[in-house]
Amino acid sequence: MEFGKVPKNELDSIDFSLPPDPKATTEVLKKGKGKTQFWIGCAKWGRKDWVGKLYPKGTKDKDFLEHYAKLFNCIEFNATFYKSPSASDVIRWQQKVPQGFKFFPKFPQTITHLKRLKNTQIEVDAFLDSIMEFKDNLGPIFLMPHPQMGVKHIDTIQQFITDFPKDLELFLELRHEDCYTGGYNKDFFNFLRQQKRGTIITDAAGRRDCVHMHLSTPECFIRFVGNSLHHTDYERIDEWVQRIKKWMNEGLEQCYFFMHQHEELHSPELIKYLIEQLNKHCGTDLEPPKMLYEGGLFD
Repeated sequence: MEFGKVPKNELDSIDFSLPPDPKATTEVLKKGKGKTQFWIGCAKWGRKDWVGKLYPKGTKDKDFLEHYAKLFNCIEFNATFYKSPSASDVIRWQQKVPQGFKFFPKFPQTITHLKRLKNTQIEVDAFLDSIMEFKDNLGPIFLMPHPQMGVKHIDTIQQFITDFPKDLELFLELRHEDCYTGGYNKDFFNFLRQQKRGTIITDAAGRRDCVHMHLSTPECFIRFVGNSLHHTDYERIDEWVQRIKKWMNEGLEQCYFFMHQHEELHSPELIKYLIEQLNKHCGTDLEPPKMLYEGGLFD
């Protein structure tokens, strides 16, 4: 993942501290039921360099997903962004994972980037028809409009969300910088809160404005972008654990946390660290992924 990437020699000069929670987030969480459920995973399963490290030696490509799903309870499914899947693709994937595992598919770029959310009913229907084959393994769907779509396109984005089926969970990631002028755009936030649609917080070194801390539902959807196990990755995770602990005490119902690295090779180590710290500080009893081989803690 290249979003928010900065040169390694700049990492120590960045203020990675999390902003304070806005009043609106506290208000939303107070309406939550608590008893937080955790969904923690990566953005890919098909990593050949995880063989011998995460997957047993000799594991074939066709078996990667089956092994991944034994270690993690979800996947941020970015593959659907590049190509809208067929129903047969989805059925094949769904049959490889256990009950309780969740796929979080991303809208195809044909819908979000090429057509920019306009006149997309045919494409949306085809996408939904396919991903419904995930059945109980379907998690929330996440929408990332084209990064050039900002406040000027709020009507288009809102109309798309309004027309989306109410019985499917939807989270929105905004990337245009004007959506964060003076904080998370109030019109977007109030709309999402009214529609009971979630916000996505993307924590990347070079885009601190996207770490907005606005929750429009009593759920957090965090996309964490690390830097190849630089010491700041661990320090950032420590701070996230404390913020999640606070949110848990305030009523957080779901925590979706997806680990990215600019070099995805290192995502499992950081997930392992995240889960260990959650168990230590938040009273959770989550199972960290079992690593067959693990490198040094810090880079």
